[in-house]
Amino acid sequence: MYCPSKRMMPRKSKPVIATALNDLHRNGMKGVALLIDPEKCGDAEALEHLVRLAAGHKVDFIFLGGSLIDDHNVDAIVQKIKGLAKKIPLVLFPGNVIQVTDKADGILFLSLISGRNPELLIGQQVTAAPLLEKSSLEVLPTGYMLVNDGQITSASYISQTIPLPNDKPALAVATALAGQFLGMQYFFLDAGSGAKVPVSKAVIRAVSKKVDRPLIVGGGIDSVEKARDAWEAGADLIVLGNGAEKNPGLLTEVIDLANVYNVSLNVN
Repeated sequence: MYCPSKRMMPRKSKPVIATALNDLHRNGMKGVALLIDPEKCGDAEALEHLVRLAAGHKVDFIFLGGSLIDDHNVDAIVQKIKGLAKKIPLVLFPGNVIQVTDKADGILFLSLISGRNPELLIGQQVTAAPLLEKSSLEVLPTGYMLVNDGQITSASYISQTIPLPNDKPALAVATALAGQFLGMQYFFLDAGSGAKVPVSKAVIRAVSKKVDRPLIVGGGIDSVEKARDAWEAGADLIVLGNGAEKNPGLLTEVIDLANVYNVSLNVN
């Protein structure tokens, strides 16, 4: 039967990003995402170097987003990144609705389930939904959880929420399970931008055992050892942000470690 409303819908591409995330989780493999904050894109030369490095070493994803409100011309930044890393999926990690652009490949449709700020639980999502419905972005429903040792990070300050404590795995599990029962397909445990201490292995391990969904972990991962700890605890994808900005060599070291790990799985 002909349905006129369907003519108005944009053609959605195949779920490339979802497939890649689910493949990592299902096969026990490990992935790496580079997080670029639009707020820190003033140094064009440094940005280009980091993106070329990520593309050359075949990072799994590039995430783009931050906590501050100014959009910093997200469209232009997206186009520049895609020009430098054509084959790497570019995924929006928006701090608010004005960071949404249909020029990216996908979007982590985040709900901050660790907090009680209604704007970040559902408010911003309602505002963004009509824009996403008209776009060709791949939408990834994601339960977003801030977890750290009580440090004030940009994410916790802007969101006006208190992070889940690193030493209370049961609380993190209960929060993640609630998100799973609500239908969220992906989970992001984040210590927050600039965190000195990453999400604890105990929290990652507890959540990964109870929630059978792809698990993304970021914040405070500024060494190969911390990346290894997150993977061994159950993370499927780790996100490098400040650590890679300050030390681009960290990105290549962590990607090399992931490749060695994944090759060993294939050999066995």
